Amino acid sequence: MCQQLASTQAPDEVVLLDTRFHKVKVCQLIDYIVESGQQAKKTIIGNVNVRAMNFAYTTPWFRQYINESDLVFCDGFGVMLGAQIMGYTMKSDYRMTCPDYIEDLVKACEAKGVSLYLLAGKPGVVDSAMEKMRAIAPTIRVGGHHGYFDKHGAENQAVIDDINAFKPDVLYIGFGMPLQERWMVDNLDKVDARVFLPLGACLDFYTGTVYRGPRWMTDRGMEWLARFFTEPNRLWDRYVVGNPLFFYRVFKERLFGTTPAKSKSSKWNSV
Repeated sequence: MCQQLASTQAPDEVVLLDTRFHKVKVCQLIDYIVESGQQAKKTIIGNVNVRAMNFAYTTPWFRQYINESDLVFCDGFGVMLGAQIMGYTMKSDYRMTCPDYIEDLVKACEAKGVSLYLLAGKPGVVDSAMEKMRAIAPTIRVGGHHGYFDKHGAENQAVIDDINAFKPDVLYIGFGMPLQERWMVDNLDKVDARVFLPLGACLDFYTGTVYRGPRWMTDRGMEWLARFFTEPNRLWDRYVVGNPLFFYRVFKERLFGTTPAKSKSSKWNSV
């Protein structure tokens, strides 16, 4: 049974390397997104995996973005393991990956009349995703635009104008980390949306554009290994360097209480 998490409720927090996330289950995350999409205010949702933790450790504006988001969920097995090393009680259902629940989110949005705008992927990916979504949720109001556009200037403004004309309740943003978060920070005040939801390459996996690996690997926290062997040149630094570096930092914090330097600037510092 899944206890509903209201948008005004503060879930249990985990603080790891001076970066915080929440203990939430998939059903609680979906309820929170849908409920927040019905409220006339902006809600920022973040997510953490090992890559995010490494960015947060060295990049003050990114750490501040995560720490000041309204809700932050865990989508990385390594982060869950790191929290356990630091003494937190972490259940496996506190970790989630978007391709596994995207259709449940779409159905929940349809049931509550919550609209969805997809801003992600190469040209054609969003169209394929919307087609799949409409097949399972025929009455959902969904729009979208690919993520391959200039994130500054006239082209960026044209995309924002399209979003604002649609006025989505939930804006899904998938440019990859940390570009998607930087875009949110830079354009938050310009975009007429209620929920800002960065989900990386979820639509690529959902549409089969990018291979995730077999289910027995993804269910056991080894999706990164399948992705690495699919794109070793691009992902070498992220996984072969990034994963050991993260655990080195966790063990260092465990032994010596070492954390990254805190930001002293205002909210979401510029680069």
